[in-house]
Amino acid sequence: MTEGNKDDNKKEMSLEQHEELLKVLKARFEKNMNRHKGLEWAKIQAKLEDNTEKLWSLNEMERTGGEPDVVDHDEKKDEYIFYDCSAESPSGRRSVCFDREALESRKKHKPENSAIDMAADMGIELLTEDQYRALQKLGNFDNKTSSWVQTPTDIRKLGGALFCDYRFGHVFVYHNGADSYYAARGFRGSLRV
Repeated sequence: MTEGNKDDNKKEMSLEQHEELLKVLKARFEKNMNRHKGLEWAKIQAKLEDNTEKLWSLNEMERTGGEPDVVDHDEKKDEYIFYDCSAESPSGRRSVCFDREALESRKKHKPENSAIDMAADMGIELLTEDQYRALQKLGNFDNKTSSWVQTPTDIRKLGGALFCDYRFGHVFVYHNGADSYYAARGFRGSLRV
């Protein structure tokens, strides 16, 4: 089996998995209408059914504890935007450093993966600082954890990376060495469908 075929097989879902995920997403959508006022589930579901690769990515978000939900609709591109909406940073994506370069630079006690690599494997992107702030307007997230966010190139070139959390009624943006990792820090992703 070639590497390409392995990846293709990895991104397939059974009909049962497909239907179960749609049920979970619909229930979350209906329970959290404040996140997507004016949007209709039937239109979102139709988009998802037409794009099985994106549905696979949403399944990965769900499988790793992200609890993805629709947070916006880009009318110009006719794309629905999903963010990880779990109360805390997704549990299946914690204890990771920022990116591959940071992972490879560690001499001892390397984490298993990096946030950037995991996101790419899942077909999603890390939230930007602005997206993270927008998420916090929909509820209170990361009261006990923190999440890596996209980092400007100039900061990354100097060895740093950014992460955010929500404490004392405010979003805080911090910096850390990109090679650092903590049990309470993961990452939140976004996906356009």
